Amino acid sequence: MKTFRIGGIHPENNKFAHSSKIETIPLPSQAVLYTTQHLGAPSTVVVAKGDKVKVGQLIAKGDAFISANLHSPYSGTINKIEPICDISGYKKMAIVIDVEGDEWEEDIDITPDIKREIKLTPAEIIEKIKEKGIVGLGGACFPTHVKFLIPQGKKAEYMLINAAECEPYISIDNRVMLERTEEFIIGACILRNALQLSTVHIGVEHNKSEAIEKLTQTAKNFQGVEIHTLQTKYPQGAEKQLIKSITGREIPSGKLPIDVGCIVNNVCTALAVYEAVQKNKPLISNYMSYTGKSVKTPKNYLVRLGTPIRNIIEVNGGLPEDTEKLISGGPMMGKAIANMDAFTTKGFSCLLVINNKEGKRKESINCIRCGKCVDACPMGLEPYLLAPLSEASRWEDMEKEHVMDCIECGCCQFSCPSSRPLLDHIRLGKNKTGAMIRARNTK
Repeated sequence: MKTFRIGGIHPENNKFAHSSKIETIPLPSQAVLYTTQHLGAPSTVVVAKGDKVKVGQLIAKGDAFISANLHSPYSGTINKIEPICDISGYKKMAIVIDVEGDEWEEDIDITPDIKREIKLTPAEIIEKIKEKGIVGLGGACFPTHVKFLIPQGKKAEYMLINAAECEPYISIDNRVMLERTEEFIIGACILRNALQLSTVHIGVEHNKSEAIEKLTQTAKNFQGVEIHTLQTKYPQGAEKQLIKSITGREIPSGKLPIDVGCIVNNVCTALAVYEAVQKNKPLISNYMSYTGKSVKTPKNYLVRLGTPIRNIIEVNGGLPEDTEKLISGGPMMGKAIANMDAFTTKGFSCLLVINNKEGKRKESINCIRCGKCVDACPMGLEPYLLAPLSEASRWEDMEKEHVMDCIECGCCQFSCPSSRPLLDHIRLGKNKTGAMIRARNTK
């Protein structure tokens, strides 16, 4: 069975919501849309206080090379435009909409009809993806259209879809593959066509047998769709590991997937591309899991962007009594939610409830030089060395030890018998080292 060679771990899957069908969260009375819901420059607001908007209307334009358009998920009135705290507690410019209904722009197809024929040319596909504000929904929220602007001298040879969903707890990709199978595959074919390739490769971990079976059967109705069954191992869905597993190619240090002829997108991105290209629908909602060991009924939802996080909690009857903290994303790569009064964004794939038992960190002791963090690291790094370098603010030494190759997967911290916060130190060091490198390159 296909997998990557170096490192990896096997945490508990805890896919409690895997059998929960996707439901829809009711529209809020007021919504907040941050103008930075993607990697890159903030979008430029193109509406003003008092303006009336419809669902799908452009409200902020991605003018920079790496940026993304933002569209209204609601019909209503612009209440105000001002900085508002996001889930991290930092203020970001935001557009506040008083929700007054659900009136859509007339050129958006909201029927359930599946459109199978792909009529757009590769250039038109890329332009449509840009126009509709599609970003990578696997975590980083990198503007999708930018990936398809291939640099001169490079060539895309593989279009890969990450359907591994290796992060514990999160089940939404699995549900999308089961419930919107054909639309997802058409979206994958659209991405393939944008690169003028003959085949799209979809990698799924073997513990999702129902999804693999349904994808395999549905793919028979399409040309150039290959389903790859991957070993269940974390972080199988990480870009570099997925490429190694499916193509056998390794990305050199400091290089990108396109340097080995690959482009990777994930399940929900492919579905969003289908809706953009075939239905003219912007990215105005996201699919997410609401789950945790103490959550009585884990759920999967389709949520409009800008929905208050508290609304999701209230729909589920409030938080469990033993809640310790909330995480946006999974337990390995997710981020703790510092502000419960924040609102959903394009990359909000999971609201994970951590109880007080699993939320308590064990007391950290000195490194015992066991090497388990080295064995676990899928990038072949030495976390036991990088962490103390970060504590000592030795950024140049961290650069020499290839800290910029770290994918922040958390395998090292998970494996450490001394309970050392390795990832915390390495992530800080990587940020500082990256800033040092950028400053040096601008001189």
